[in-house]
Amino acid sequence: MAKQTEIPIGVVVRPGSSVENKTGSTRVQRPRFKKEKCTGCRMCAYVCPEGCVFGEEKRSFDAQVEYCKGCGLCAAVCPVDDIEMIVER
Repeated sequence: MAKQTEIPIGVVVRPGSSVENKTGSTRVQRPRFKKEKCTGCRMCAYVCPEGCVFGEEKRSFDAQVEYCKGCGLCAAVCPVDDIEMIVER
């Protein structure tokens, strides 16, 4: 029987691998950071499963769209609704 690997509670794992593989071409929507009401809370960067959201201070956050899969988690978690998902054309 194979030994199961346990992840201890409180451990933060690395984001997905899209930043190594440029998997953003499969998305149907992408985030648009309005940069109007951003408070710099970094929640968008924390929840991004691919680690492609970046920024240092309020109103400076953005996403590397060539790596973004368009999941919308960043927009969903934004407490001031400063990120919107727009349809790719």
